[in-house]
Amino acid sequence: MDPRTRLLLEAPIARTLLRLGAPNVLVMLAQAAAGLIETYFIGKLGTEALAGMALVFPIVMLMQMTSAGAMGGGIASAIARALGSQRRDDANALVMHAIVISLGFGVLFMAGVLLGGRVLFVAMGGTGAALDAALVYARWVFAGAVLVWLFNALSAVIRGTGNMALPAVVTTVGTLALVPLSPLLIFGWGPVPALGIAGGALALLLFYLAGTVALAVWLWRGHGVLRPAMRGAPYRWSLFRDVLRVGLLGAVSTVATNLTIGVATALVGGFGTAAIAGYGTASRLEYLLVPLVFGLGAPLVAMVGTCIGAGRPDRAVRAAWVGAALAFVMTEVIGLLAAAFPHAWLSLFDTDPSMLQAGTLYLHTVGPLYGFFGLGLVLYFASQGAGRLLWPVIANLLRLAVAAGLGWAALHGGGSLALVFGAQAAALVVYGVVNATAVARGAWFGPLRWRPLRAPVAAVR
Repeated sequence: MDPRTRLLLEAPIARTLLRLGAPNVLVMLAQAAAGLIETYFIGKLGTEALAGMALVFPIVMLMQMTSAGAMGGGIASAIARALGSQRRDDANALVMHAIVISLGFGVLFMAGVLLGGRVLFVAMGGTGAALDAALVYARWVFAGAVLVWLFNALSAVIRGTGNMALPAVVTTVGTLALVPLSPLLIFGWGPVPALGIAGGALALLLFYLAGTVALAVWLWRGHGVLRPAMRGAPYRWSLFRDVLRVGLLGAVSTVATNLTIGVATALVGGFGTAAIAGYGTASRLEYLLVPLVFGLGAPLVAMVGTCIGAGRPDRAVRAAWVGAALAFVMTEVIGLLAAAFPHAWLSLFDTDPSMLQAGTLYLHTVGPLYGFFGLGLVLYFASQGAGRLLWPVIANLLRLAVAAGLGWAALHGGGSLALVFGAQAAALVVYGVVNATAVARGAWFGPLRWRPLRAPVAAVR
C-alpha cells in the first residue's frame, strides 16, 4: 500500500487533518488572495468598477466552487476510494476522465455567461457604469473558463492521492506573480497599455494557465502515486459515473450557495449601487471562508473516501466530526472578529461612506453566525468523501429557501436592509444544523435513525 494511503487509514485523525490541511489552507488562501489582489486594484478604478465586479463575483465563485469544490470533490473522492480499495488502474484512468468532464463544463460556463451575462446582471440590479464594468470583466474571465476548470481538476486529482503540498506550492507561486501582474495590466506601465478592469481578468487567466501547465507536467512525468496515460486507456461510463454522481449533486449544492448570494445581491440592489458595493465587498469574507474550510475539507474528502473504500466507516465518521469541530471554531472566530472590526476589512477596498455603512451592517448581522457556515460546509466535504450528498444538497436548498423567502418578505414588508441581512444569518444556521443532524443520524449509511445519540467524537484518537 502506498504510504500516503496508509497514512489516511492509520494515522491519528486530528493530527493528520491538521498536517494535511495546513498546506491546503495555504493553497486556498493563496487562491482567494488572487481574487482579493484583483479586487484591491480594481477598487482604485472607482465605486462603479467595484460594484460591477460585485455583480460578476457570484458567478465567478460559482464556477470556482463548482470546479474545485463540487466536481473537484467528486474527482478527489473517486480517486481516494479507488486507491483505498487497491484499484490502482482505475485511479490512473480517472485522471483523463476528470479532464474530459472539466473541458465540457468549462465550455458550458463560457457559453452561458458570454451569451446571457447582460440579462443576468440586469436582473441582479446592475445599471449604468456598473453594468458596463460587469460586462467587460465577465467577457474576459469567462472566455478562459476552461483554464479554471482544468487547473482545479488537476489539483483535485493530486489531492485525491493525499498530496496537498504540490497544489499549495503551485498556487502560492502564481499568487505572488499576480501582485505585480494585476496592477501592471490594469493601470499599464511603459509599453504595456492600461486595460482597466479587463486587465484584472487577464492577469487571473494567466495565473490559471501557468498553474495548469505546471500541474500537468508534474503528473505526466510520473512524480506521484498516479501514472496517467494520454492514449490507450479506454473511457468507461462506470468511471465517469463515479465522479459525476458526487460532482453533480455537489454542483446542485454549489449553485444553491451562489444563488443565495445572487438573490441577496438582487435584494440589496434595491437600495442602490453603494449598497451593492458594500454587500459585495462584505460578503467576500464569507467567500473567503469557503477556501479556508476547503483547506480542511480536501484532506477530509481524501481521508473519508479512503476509509470508506477500505471498509472503515467508523473511522470515516470520526474524521468528519473532528473536521467539523475544527471548522466551526475557525470560522466562528473570523466571524466574531469581522463583526467587531468591520472597517478593517471593508476599507481595504473602498472608503465610500455609503458602501462602508452597508458592509458594516452585513458583518454585524451575519458575522457572529459564520461558525454554522463552517460546520455545514466541512460536513458537506466529508459527505463528498463518503459519496453521499443527498442531505448536504437538501441543507443548501433549505438555506436558499430561507434566505430568499425571508429576504423577500423583509424587503417588501418593511423595506429594511437589516432585515434582508437577518434572513441571510438565519439561513446559515439552518444550513449548519441540518448537515450536522444528517451526519449524526447516519445519513451516510441509509435512512436517518431517530434514536438517542452517543457522543460521536468520544473515540477519536
